Amino acid sequence: MSERTSSPAIDMTHPQLGGVNRYSSPVTTGEQANRPQYPIESVDNALRILLLLGERRSIRLIDVSEYLGVASSTAHRLMAMLVYRGFVRQQEGTRAYEPGPALTTIAFSVLRQLDVRARLHPYLERISAALGETVHLSRLDGATVSFVDAVESPRAVRVGSRLGKTMPAHCTSSGKALMTLLDDDAIRVLYPSQKLPPLMPGSVTRRSVLLEQVAAARRDGFATSQEESEEGVASVSVPLGEYGGARYALNVATPQGRMTDQARTEIAEELISVATEMRSYFI
Repeated sequence: MSERTSSPAIDMTHPQLGGVNRYSSPVTTGEQANRPQYPIESVDNALRILLLLGERRSIRLIDVSEYLGVASSTAHRLMAMLVYRGFVRQQEGTRAYEPGPALTTIAFSVLRQLDVRARLHPYLERISAALGETVHLSRLDGATVSFVDAVESPRAVRVGSRLGKTMPAHCTSSGKALMTLLDDDAIRVLYPSQKLPPLMPGSVTRRSVLLEQVAAARRDGFATSQEESEEGVASVSVPLGEYGGARYALNVATPQGRMTDQARTEIAEELISVATEMRSYFI
C-alpha cells in the first residue's frame, strides 16, 4: 500500500574481411553506456542472431559468420543451439535458417498481451472511477500471478499499482479467482505438496484450504484476500476467462481499513457486472 500526496553509429568490422560488416546493426552511444560490466559473448551473439532474423526472412550460415565476425564453426554451434531450443529452423532444400516456433510463439504472445491490455484498459478506468480504488488486470502464469495492467486509485491513501509484478497465486485473490478456471486436479498439479509457502501470516499454507477457498469462489463468483500478500491490503477478484492462450482476472485492491463487508459486496457486484461485459473477449 502506498501513500502519495541520435547518437553516431559505431562501425562493426569483420576481422577476417578487413572491412565494414554489411550485416551489422548500428550500436549507439547509449547502448555502449548500458553495456553490462561482465558481458557474456555467446549470449550476446545469440541475441544478435535473433535481431538479424527480425530484419530478414532467412539467413545462411555465412551470413551469421560475417554478421558476428566469428568462424563458421562458431556460427554453426550457435545456430545448432537455437535450432535445438526452437528459436530457428532450417528450410528444407536451401538449409537457410528462418524463425522457429519458439520465436514466433513469443512474438504472438507479446502481441496478444498488448492487444488485451488495449482492449480492456477502459474497463479498468471505469471500475476505478466508480469505486475510487486501485484496479488490476492479472494473468495466471503457472502457480504465479502476473499483474499486466493497472489503474491506481485517485485517493491520497491507496494501494499502489502492482503492474509488472509477479506473486504466488495462492496468496492473492487474483490467483484464487484464476484458479476457478481450472479443475481441482489441475490445481493439484500446480501445487503437488500439501504445504504452501506463505507471504504473510494470513496467507493460505495448506492446499486443502486453498481448494476450499477456490470452491467458494466458484460458488460466489469472486475471490477475496485479507492481508494475505501484503500487510494492510485487502482485495476482491473475479475471473474473466481465456484470451490468446492465457487466463485473466480483474482485481480491486483497497487498504484493509476500507474493506468493510458492505464495501466488499459493492466491489464484488461492480466487478461481476463489468466482467460480464468484458467476457465477450474471452473463451
